[in-house]
Amino acid sequence: MLVIIQARMSSRRLPGKVLMKIQGKTLIERVVEGVSRSKYVTKIIVATSKHKTDLPLRKLCLKKKINYYAGSLHNVASRFYEISKNLNVKSFVRICADSPFIDPNLIDKCLIKFNSKSYDIVTNLLPRTFPKGQSVEIIKSSVFKKNLPKMKKKVHLEHVTTFFYENKNNFKIKNIKNSENYSKFNMCVDTANDISQARSIYEKISHLHNKKIDWKKIIKKFYNKKNFRK
Repeated sequence: MLVIIQARMSSRRLPGKVLMKIQGKTLIERVVEGVSRSKYVTKIIVATSKHKTDLPLRKLCLKKKINYYAGSLHNVASRFYEISKNLNVKSFVRICADSPFIDPNLIDKCLIKFNSKSYDIVTNLLPRTFPKGQSVEIIKSSVFKKNLPKMKKKVHLEHVTTFFYENKNNFKIKNIKNSENYSKFNMCVDTANDISQARSIYEKISHLHNKKIDWKKIIKKFYNKKNFRK
């Protein structure tokens, strides 16, 4: 299965965050690292832009031998379309580059469900019961391609899956729910405080080198109500 990680340098709240270091590795490397530990992921591509602001990210991908595609800065949906078309894949997984604790077991769980039936989309965001930073979305390429011309709003082009959720009755969507609602917990990196938190946690779990990160264990050990994000 192909995983597309959308990434850019021009984050509104924390510009350049994807290249900020977390225990010796950049945020984008940590995300790629986590995704690569999935049992069913066969290819990973960072979807960034050809804009000059993303040149440092493109250079890092070249240096670290991370596959990437550079497309439109603002039309993120077109990046996903071009990648899926160029690679001729039947489906793909969407992961955001702000997720240093992405759990490969959760990706696998979603992939198993996606492959069990003919779903258009498998997600864990409709509604969200997992923490922010544990978002997994799997989309059938033919469905994405067919509906791309209908994605007219800025929010549709930037957030890629919003159009499908707004029109959920038109698609066969399966939502993965957690047994407890952890949706108020934030495990993603959006602010300076978030990156500090991620660095602190990675420092404490450095002994787990090359092992899968269990999101629930991280939450229970390191998070509390101050990590809620509305």
